[in-house]
Amino acid sequence: MILPGSDDAIHKTHLYRLLLGIMNDRKLSHALYFKGGTCAVLAGWLDRFSLDLDFDLAVKADKRDINSRLLELYKSLGFSVKEKRDLFYILQYGVEKGKRNSIKVSVVTKVIAANRYRPQYLFDINRYAICQTKDTMVANKLVAPLDRNEKYGTIAGRDIYDIHFFLSHGFPYRTEVIEERRNKGAHAYLSDLITFIEKRVTDRVIAEDLNYLLPPVKFQAVRRTLKDEVLMLLRDACKRARETSEGVA
Repeated sequence: MILPGSDDAIHKTHLYRLLLGIMNDRKLSHALYFKGGTCAVLAGWLDRFSLDLDFDLAVKADKRDINSRLLELYKSLGFSVKEKRDLFYILQYGVEKGKRNSIKVSVVTKVIAANRYRPQYLFDINRYAICQTKDTMVANKLVAPLDRNEKYGTIAGRDIYDIHFFLSHGFPYRTEVIEERRNKGAHAYLSDLITFIEKRVTDRVIAEDLNYLLPPVKFQAVRRTLKDEVLMLLRDACKRARETSEGVA
């Protein structure tokens, strides 16, 4: 995991302590399927700093029991719950005034039937966890920009960075995830995503989100080319998706 500054070592310590606490609880570790940026970083699939913990809830898991166990874990580790909605939590930990002091924990309860999971080794913490497969994670990340904008009216530069990283490294994606979440084929969705990035993603959007997730030198290099390069990668992916759909047809 990349650490843009020394202060982030404090956040990383609390983040890992919390993640290990979840993994050390047998019920939590079997009910919460790890995903998102922190998961990708720990699995060696991404090269930026990540701040939060994201999970999918197992189909047969008891939400009430999971909530109770999580709240008990937060208390035992010294976290205070600043905000809570269903299985979404904003936690705070003690730190000097003016420094980052919060961690978001999000457990998604909506079932995506096309998602796939498997045990994955997480390097920094030397543990295995049940995680989204790489192709599942890439597909969900491709869906993220439009989904986030439709739900919250926001655009996250990290989504664009992650898509660029995944596609530039040749990572595959599960078309079934896109089809289920967007109710259209990969080619049609990628065309929509290209148009969205062309019209809505600005240098300011990229800078506001990424400037604290990458080292300064890398951030300055990336911000100049990220939009153009991700559009190039997506256009290529869109062409391949069209050829695949035409071949099937």
